[in-house]
Amino acid sequence: MSIYRDIATIARWEVKRSFSMMSRDVLPFAIILLILLVLATGFTAQSGLHIQDRMYTVGVDDPDVAKLLAGDARFAVYLLDPAALRSNPQAFDLIIVGGRLSGSETDRAKAAQKTLERDYAKYVNSVYNTEQDLFAAYPLWIDSQEIKAELDFLATQSGHYVGASSRSVAPVPDGDVKNIPTPSSTLSITEEELRQGLVQSNAQNTQISRYTEALSSSPTTAMGNFKTPSQISPPLPFDSIILVFVFIFPLYFTSQFFMMSIMNERIERKGEILLSTPVRSSSIILGKALPYLLGMFAICAALILYIRASPIILLPLIPVIFFFLANALLIGMLARSFKELSFLSIFFSTIATSYLFFPSIFANVHVISLISPLTLIVLTIQGSTWTVTDYLYSTSLFWLTGIVIFYIATKNFKDERLFSEKRLLSRVREFLSEILSERHPLISLFLFCAFSIPFIFMVQMMCLVLFFNLPMPYSLVLLLLFAALTEEIAKGVGIYTLYARDPGFLSWKMLVLASIATAAGFLVGEKLLLFVTLAQISDSIFGSILFLSLGALWLPFLLHCACVLIVASCLKLWGKKGFVPGLVIAMVVHCLYNLYFVMRWIG
Repeated sequence: MSIYRDIATIARWEVKRSFSMMSRDVLPFAIILLILLVLATGFTAQSGLHIQDRMYTVGVDDPDVAKLLAGDARFAVYLLDPAALRSNPQAFDLIIVGGRLSGSETDRAKAAQKTLERDYAKYVNSVYNTEQDLFAAYPLWIDSQEIKAELDFLATQSGHYVGASSRSVAPVPDGDVKNIPTPSSTLSITEEELRQGLVQSNAQNTQISRYTEALSSSPTTAMGNFKTPSQISPPLPFDSIILVFVFIFPLYFTSQFFMMSIMNERIERKGEILLSTPVRSSSIILGKALPYLLGMFAICAALILYIRASPIILLPLIPVIFFFLANALLIGMLARSFKELSFLSIFFSTIATSYLFFPSIFANVHVISLISPLTLIVLTIQGSTWTVTDYLYSTSLFWLTGIVIFYIATKNFKDERLFSEKRLLSRVREFLSEILSERHPLISLFLFCAFSIPFIFMVQMMCLVLFFNLPMPYSLVLLLLFAALTEEIAKGVGIYTLYARDPGFLSWKMLVLASIATAAGFLVGEKLLLFVTLAQISDSIFGSILFLSLGALWLPFLLHCACVLIVASCLKLWGKKGFVPGLVIAMVVHCLYNLYFVMRWIG
């Protein structure tokens, strides 16, 4: 019970310290700024934003056309006679004379013309909406129903062509044509309800409203599932974009406070007092992280209640929260200044957000989308189901990397690491050196490589997502290069760290044994994690590039041994300067190996 009491005590201290960080001189100004922000927000909500007002100048000769365009604040409308308009056309972006539109070839004029087309379309729809016979104005209605597409993305493995079949002759309808009365007697919605929905849809900005509806569980229009052809538009990934910023940004922003708390204690040397207490490092870390963890849970719960979504959304967010806190802790311990802290936090946020965001674009399209936990959130809001296997597939890397990062941070949560003033790369090497045993270096290398596999897979999955839409064969070539480089860096870091700590470590005998231990650890971790969680990716053509030779384990073992031996030999012969050339040579060997299997597999 003493451990839980220590964690609770440190958590209370962290909450009190966080609220007392702002001085009394700054607090009044913060309150004033908050009041001004609320007033500005209220004024904007009341009067709207007017940044685009009078962007385009239009000259017209018809009062009715001028009245139509005056309803759009983006237009500055001038009613002049035709002679005056023709004599000075450069003064206007668009000119409408006698019902004919003319304008310059500038980008501004083209944008004004596109805006005018949208306004005219809304005007035409408003005329149609007032027709007595609504079904004569809109003879075609579409009852839209969403279904999940079942596409075979594994057909490319066997050389099958997947695509729409070409037709040499246009299809001809057959069968009897039946007259159906309008409105249909089986229609579940009245004509006035449809008219009301059309008026409502015509009055709002459909370019924005159709995406904000993704955050609402109830329909926002009286039309139900019925739409006119002009209201049908192809699905775009903006729903995923909204979800990324709605859920992920508050979590990342909260983790920043945890990161800054660790950094402040290091800079102000207050952490020395905490380390001098008879409390375990793990208890200190858990106690400091607990308030931010609970705050993240509260934010997620509030968002889920606000959008009236299923509480099951919280399950995919938990590993993301854990991953964010782990990285915030490590960054706060590594950075020597707020300048380095800003650089590392921005770099991490870019990579993490990209990894979470890009795959979710392909939700319901490709199995690649499931590498992001956000895809599970998208599926839940859409009403689709996902399995426990999908959950493990999406979140396992976040759980594993978070655990490893927390372990590294706990091992290095001591005076000589927290208050060191060495350069960033030297500090990273020291952090890794702490988890590599001097008494059992071979076992340490084995475990180090095995537990580095989740990080390697996460980087490779990120590369897979980035190169997914590039044309073949460029996507496969780039994937070959980056996959090989990532693996060789991960395998070489452990030996490089031991060599930097003790150059005498790399005798020729130890060099061979270290290469074998590294290759064995990498192979065991790679195949085990691939077998348990990533079988779906390995079944696709892109996954086969990343994870070759699943059946013949001795081939990849020899490859890993040879590549590690190359890097270690370069370190032995040329010192630290030989590390980068060794990585390049090992990457080339690895690529040639993968290319051989790819060409034999395709052939």
